[in-house]
Amino acid sequence: MLSFILRRLGVIGLTMLCLTLVVFFLINLDPNLKKLAISQTEMRATSEQLESWLQRNGYRQNFFVRYGQWLGVMPKQPNIDPATGQAVPRFSFCNEPSVPQFSGVLQGDFGCSTKFKTTVASKLFPALGATGILMFWVMVTMVPIALLIGILAGMREGSRTDRTLSVASIATTATPEYVSGVIFTVIFASWLGWFNGSAASATSQGITFYNFTLPVMTMAIYGIGYIARMTRASMVEVMTQQYIRTARLKGLSFGNVVVKHALRNALIAPFTVIMLQFPWLLTGVVIVETMFRYQGFGFTLVEAAGNNDIDLLLGCSLVSVFVVLVTQLISDVGYAYLNPRIRVQ
Repeated sequence: MLSFILRRLGVIGLTMLCLTLVVFFLINLDPNLKKLAISQTEMRATSEQLESWLQRNGYRQNFFVRYGQWLGVMPKQPNIDPATGQAVPRFSFCNEPSVPQFSGVLQGDFGCSTKFKTTVASKLFPALGATGILMFWVMVTMVPIALLIGILAGMREGSRTDRTLSVASIATTATPEYVSGVIFTVIFASWLGWFNGSAASATSQGITFYNFTLPVMTMAIYGIGYIARMTRASMVEVMTQQYIRTARLKGLSFGNVVVKHALRNALIAPFTVIMLQFPWLLTGVVIVETMFRYQGFGFTLVEAAGNNDIDLLLGCSLVSVFVVLVTQLISDVGYAYLNPRIRVQ
């Protein structure tokens, strides 16, 4: 297992290197750089002035040199002020080095956010913390309900309970977040007035049941149906196995057979599905946080993309790639522990 984890960590490192290289190339295309120059100078700046700004701030350096500087494996070069001839930071609102030194992602320097006028780290990590709280409550709500629905539906295949829960699961899975979010807001916030339709106050005034229920419901409702369907399919397959029939023939009650023999094996496949919900949650929060004005990772990503905030976009991309790869590793390791046949192989 240790050698397996080490190999996977090596693959994760190589994958992150390749993906960040591709993202770095796409984000730093010439049209994006010109938009950044316009936003940092003025709308009436001439093409020569924009090109001068890009040259002065190092955006016209060799692509691989800039990528190495962003990673922190190559020293960043200071920017020379043409008026004074002295080295100055690119942006006055960041504590960037004014002398050549290694300062990149590997050293914890993610760059400067031109939208929020601060360092990327000071904006990105609080936003991740806010999204982490949202994801925690979504998982706490989604996973138990989904497992319960899937187990109840799969215990007696073809029954009325199975058909009813299966139809409900398919209906929730077919409803995207931007649809369920609008429906919940209209019903519970506008008509009934039970909950606040905006979660913006959650980041400033604290999380309450009143301002946090609708975002959690919107994200959980889709995942509940998907996990429930996978749990139901796994439970149906397990209940037809020979050892389940043997346990029934020995006189064990139906409840004991389900809890002691069927449940553990039935949860192997849903465990993988549950772990893969984390990457989905990162994409889901983009819609939900924008809709409910919750200032987390998704809201930050949308603001960075809409304002061509290059360094912040790179930081968000790095976090997204890391979360996807790490959750897949945890899923593989957990699957091996739950399934002895995988460990033998």
